[in-house]
Amino acid sequence: MKKFIFLLAVFSLMAGCNAQAEPEEGKVEVIEIRDGVKTRITRDRVLKSEEEWKQILAPEEFKVARKKGTEKPYSGKTWDLHEKGIYQCVGCKNHLYHSDTKFESGTGWPSFWAPIAPENIKTEKDVSFFGVRTEIVCPVCDAHIGHVFEDGPQPTGLRYCMNSAAMHFEKEAKPAEIPAV
Repeated sequence: MKKFIFLLAVFSLMAGCNAQAEPEEGKVEVIEIRDGVKTRITRDRVLKSEEEWKQILAPEEFKVARKKGTEKPYSGKTWDLHEKGIYQCVGCKNHLYHSDTKFESGTGWPSFWAPIAPENIKTEKDVSFFGVRTEIVCPVCDAHIGHVFEDGPQPTGLRYCMNSAAMHFEKEAKPAEIPAV
């Protein structure tokens, strides 16, 4: 009888762990920047099947964002981009980083010292590659974006090392020019 209760407890625990691994439906509060103004909004979680993601994303985007891949250094479309704008999640357009927090890390990947807001990213423990790292995931669609390290510049001392393939860049709109009189 004790073995039965022990096994029942183990299976219940495993079932609970599996339930937590499934993407949760619901809503997420994030910050968006439109015309230079930060606004708190509520977004529906984006839940799609693997096949749906394959139809929406380019192969490299799918490999990185959905399969936790990494693009080669110095190969991504935004690692050396210096324009003003917003870096958004490739899967759901969640605003992740502003170009004002981007810096040259020398790694070959776009690096930032802070996200737009703490709620715009989610961190998870990553034990791949024979070590422990902190993975950055989109809280809206669970896309893998990159990793964060504690060797960045001030004021945070953090380096959010992201994959270009996991982000879409939206260039900042220029203010309307006033014609000369």
